[in-house]
Amino acid sequence: MDVFKAAAQRARTHGDVLSLAAGQPSTSAPAPVLRAAREALDAHVLGYTETLGTLPLREAIARHHAHEAGIPVHADDVVVTTGSSGAFTLLFLAAFDVGDTVVMARPGYPAYRNTLAALGCRVVELDCGIESRFQPTVAMLDALPEPPAGLIIASPANPTGTIIDAGELAAIARWCEQHGTLLISDEIYHGISYGDARTSSAWETSKESVVIGSVSKYFSMTGWRLGWMLLPWTLHRAVERLASNMTVCPPAISQVAAIAAFTEESRTELDAHVRRYAVNRTILLDGLAAGGITDLAPADGAFYAYADIGHLTQDSRAWCENVLATTGVALAPGVDFDTVAGNHTVRFSFAGTTEHMREALARLAPALRAQGG
Repeated sequence: MDVFKAAAQRARTHGDVLSLAAGQPSTSAPAPVLRAAREALDAHVLGYTETLGTLPLREAIARHHAHEAGIPVHADDVVVTTGSSGAFTLLFLAAFDVGDTVVMARPGYPAYRNTLAALGCRVVELDCGIESRFQPTVAMLDALPEPPAGLIIASPANPTGTIIDAGELAAIARWCEQHGTLLISDEIYHGISYGDARTSSAWETSKESVVIGSVSKYFSMTGWRLGWMLLPWTLHRAVERLASNMTVCPPAISQVAAIAAFTEESRTELDAHVRRYAVNRTILLDGLAAGGITDLAPADGAFYAYADIGHLTQDSRAWCENVLATTGVALAPGVDFDTVAGNHTVRFSFAGTTEHMREALARLAPALRAQGG
């Protein structure tokens, strides 16, 4: 968010910002969603809804999982939340006590760590590098001194874009069941993958796990603040009681409109975005390689490239600040994602337009060549 603030200031003073920092699509919600929202404004009261989400939306989400992963999901398995961020907060409160140990990958999404720490949990970060494609493994879990209360998996992952192997995810899900560890599978980037990379869901193996979904990424609806969980029944009542006190219900207009996101018309529009991301990905990876940046996480999915720039700097935050000041290109420093090695890593987002991607790389070329910058 500091990067966004600095980029906004640069935009006000120079008007030339190109953001490769934003973890969001540059496109609006699908046309059917926009039509449904307009109709809802005229035809619906848009008051409070059921705390766990309207039945029509939960049914649409259940059908979506059945269609995408062949998972039998009932509407009652689905809990709709105020963004996936709201899902994580509710889940952490419902599932964990102060002092519980929860494991996540490093590098990883910082809000997991920060929210858990704020709630008094002990966060253990697994050092996940290229040898495990930046994803946890059963071997890493076996090496822990004792089974943790929870484990968070993200696939495709933020910031690396890597997808966990289906067999490894299944093995981890079985390990968690056997050891009484709650597996939390962050699947909000499902739908965005490249080449032969394929995503799988934790619920394909274990319905004792929790699956997190969202309309933000593939569905291009970040500001609509709508997410969901596939939740074991043992956690339903606690989550419902917490949600009714914390948010009452998810945004009503977003719920009404989001049903249209799961239609074929919307999927056609959204898949076109993914094809654009694929073009941008190629442009970015080729441009980084031309600039001498080749130490990258495999960008299997999502819309990120995570790069080691240790040959350029040992202070990624200062380097990104300098790049923004001199080129107008905003990047996300790795210190937010990796508490150990993030000082020499950077996340590039390729979710924007192809024209902006080409222009950003042209501006970045001198900075990528500046040794020790």
